[in-house]
Amino acid sequence: MTSDDEKDLSRVVPSLKNRRSGVLLHLTSLPGPHGCGDLGPEAHAMARWLASTRSSWWQMLPVQPAGYGNSPYMATSAMAISPLLLSLERLAEEGRLSEADLAGAPPSQPGRVDFGESWAYREPRLRTAAASFFRDAGPEDRAAFETFRQEQSVWLDDFALFAAIKKSNPDSWTEWDIPLRTRRPEALEVARRAHQDEILFQCYVQWELEKQWQALRATCRQEGIGLIGDLPIFVAHESVDVWAHPEIFFLDEKSKPLFVAGVPPDYFSATGQRWGHPLYRWEELKKSGYSWWMERLRRSLALFDVVRLDHFIGFVRYWEIPVESETAVGGRYVEGPGEDFFHRCVEEFGHAPVIAEDLGMVTPEVTALRERFELPGMRVLQFAFGGDPRENPHLPHLHEVAAVAYTGTHDNDTSLGFYHDMLRRAQEPSGESARSELKLLRSYIGHELEEPHWDLIRLTLGSVARLAIIPAQDLLGLGSESRMNTPSEATGNWLWRLEPGALTEEVAERLRELNETYGRFADPPTS
Repeated sequence: MTSDDEKDLSRVVPSLKNRRSGVLLHLTSLPGPHGCGDLGPEAHAMARWLASTRSSWWQMLPVQPAGYGNSPYMATSAMAISPLLLSLERLAEEGRLSEADLAGAPPSQPGRVDFGESWAYREPRLRTAAASFFRDAGPEDRAAFETFRQEQSVWLDDFALFAAIKKSNPDSWTEWDIPLRTRRPEALEVARRAHQDEILFQCYVQWELEKQWQALRATCRQEGIGLIGDLPIFVAHESVDVWAHPEIFFLDEKSKPLFVAGVPPDYFSATGQRWGHPLYRWEELKKSGYSWWMERLRRSLALFDVVRLDHFIGFVRYWEIPVESETAVGGRYVEGPGEDFFHRCVEEFGHAPVIAEDLGMVTPEVTALRERFELPGMRVLQFAFGGDPRENPHLPHLHEVAAVAYTGTHDNDTSLGFYHDMLRRAQEPSGESARSELKLLRSYIGHELEEPHWDLIRLTLGSVARLAIIPAQDLLGLGSESRMNTPSEATGNWLWRLEPGALTEEVAERLRELNETYGRFADPPTS
């Protein structure tokens, strides 16, 4: 692609300052032949489907390698892309895999991802593709691979080494020999020599992921679709980041966490949520100008057009849980880095395209920080119908223009599940609050809800908020069995998957009509 072509494409990337809409759908939730969604043909088809609805944004969950429980918010690397997202079909098109190599694909479970089976099928084929590359690649491809390694070395070197060691020693890195656990230079050099082939494989996979990612991004730009990524505030303890940068985390002498992250008792759980991520030494981060965080943001902005900054309230204050506490109840609030961190972000990136996930126990300080740096916050319709209708900021008539409105997020039930649960609770003797919420919802809609998901979608798209995002499950009218995540439940999450062909032209037409009705569309790009 020439520089002139890139300039032409850049003109059609939407802006957060324009009134637009989008769809929330994680890549692993796409259909496809190899056990989970990836960066292959179905992803490009999704971009074209979005364009047909006159939507402008595709929002995803974090795309880093998932750790415990397959959670994308428990990443084993803050910078790498998950190998599960690498399309084997695209590798076959490059000649790295044959038709015979793709035989024996795992049987698809309707509406479900099987991460274990998918990886068991994919990994040996990725190794076949890598062997083909290192055996047969021409000078141009080899040079491009080496250029990628050099350009991404700030994170790739440590990631590839960490992944290579874990391949031969899957125990926690805290159980490695002390010289390797504490990263003594001589131990690292010995490990690099011992695992040089595996390191090359890990780098090759990340290179192919980068190429496939940028190919999808080019398709999105051609269709006028922007990509919204998700940057978790924390990383997993069992990650390359904690191993490579122990000085920025609260760890004991054995490299294990002293404190872990979570939230106090809230809407989702009476005992709070004990997430388990290690906490940052923000004062130590400050000494380096938050350099590790700046690299995270730089990497995210190289993949996405906009980044949703997860758990924004944690930059004001966060919940510190002693590692020995079994629940979050024994935690306490600790002051976060606040304005100092965001001033550094402005120095590095200017006014970066960031959405602040300001959900939870929002204090005036949280709102002031978000407004100080002109970051759009989030408004979620499922939180709208409780409390005083003069004050609840999630009700559409109280939305801010500089906000992002959602029917629900990945942590919420689907809209249909939400409505049916409200009906169920309203029928219970103790369901006075649910009856009040149901009354307000019906009054707000103005009629009985015959298609609750479309009624809630209409309310969200009609919001004054510049951006409105609809989860794909809501467009399809799916129930609670299709929710993506249930906070405080450790298993059974992140598994929902689109059925092939589910996003039909009929669904596209309905969404397109609403986008046109509520002025959430752009004129098509001129050739």
